[in-house]
Amino acid sequence: MLLPSKKDLKTALEVFAVFQWALSVFVIVFTVISVNIYLVLFTSYWPVTVLLLSWLAFDWKTPQRGGRRIDCVRRWCIWKQYCDYFPLKLLKTHDISPNHNYILVCHPHGILSHSCFGHFATDTSGFSKIFPGITPHILTLGAFFWVPFLREYVMSSGACSVSQASMDFLLTHRGKGNMLIVVVGGLAECSYSLPGSTTLFLKKRTGFVRVALHHGVPLIPAYAFGETDLYNQHIFTPGGLVNRFQKWVQRMIHIYPCAFYGRGLTENSWGFLPFARPVTTVVGKPLPLPKIENPSEETVARYHALYIDALRQLFDQHKTKYGVSEDQELVIV
Repeated sequence: MLLPSKKDLKTALEVFAVFQWALSVFVIVFTVISVNIYLVLFTSYWPVTVLLLSWLAFDWKTPQRGGRRIDCVRRWCIWKQYCDYFPLKLLKTHDISPNHNYILVCHPHGILSHSCFGHFATDTSGFSKIFPGITPHILTLGAFFWVPFLREYVMSSGACSVSQASMDFLLTHRGKGNMLIVVVGGLAECSYSLPGSTTLFLKKRTGFVRVALHHGVPLIPAYAFGETDLYNQHIFTPGGLVNRFQKWVQRMIHIYPCAFYGRGLTENSWGFLPFARPVTTVVGKPLPLPKIENPSEETVARYHALYIDALRQLFDQHKTKYGVSEDQELVIV
């Protein structure tokens, strides 16, 4: 009988790490909802559900007040396997002083923002060594904090709500050395996530600039080269029935239901795991902004344009190193 080699075992662990990450959210949500419905309808243990809902109401604002980071969870060895699967690499171009707070704006969103999670929601890709004295706070959808147990799991990574109240709290009540990580393209950018694509949904996303001006904190552009190569996506005929349905759903709930696919549990199979392709996130130079408590639309637009220029410069400086052709440009929509 042939025993698996160390390389085969490591590959299996890496696949499992990515698989459980994608599946854990659905498993927790389904389990919590199913168990509580069963307790209420078919048993006399309904007070358990009442207690859970009471705790949820009592603790509702915690994701907007810094969350509950658990460092040992961020250092789980499974996250090291997760980062090695692609692999993920974090590149610093300038030193970041821990004497200031920052808003790091990460592009592109891709389908599931794998690189953003690996670098900033875990401490296994080297963030604490690359940026000593800096505490990352990845900001995500408030919906992740609506379900008991799931919210605890998400907050343990250091994640907080992406609401303005959450950003205001982190920038005013947590001292210095905080880095807020925002993926401004959001789910609206998923429709542009195709292999080789360099299109960003950024033209109308100015809220992060307004917050940065209000607090007078620098903006840091970051670009994840290879993020859009992790999945393929089927593009339906523009104006067709399915395409109209996609746009209708996007208008209703601001989520674009894209038909993406990747690999399965084995390398040459079809499935919904990302392809094992390298992703390098390049973190640029901080762009200092003045403190303006109530910036006008013109002021926001001016600094938004300056940020886009800094992002383009970062992209153009590094693109050929990571498989992007010299003549390919960053497209802002």
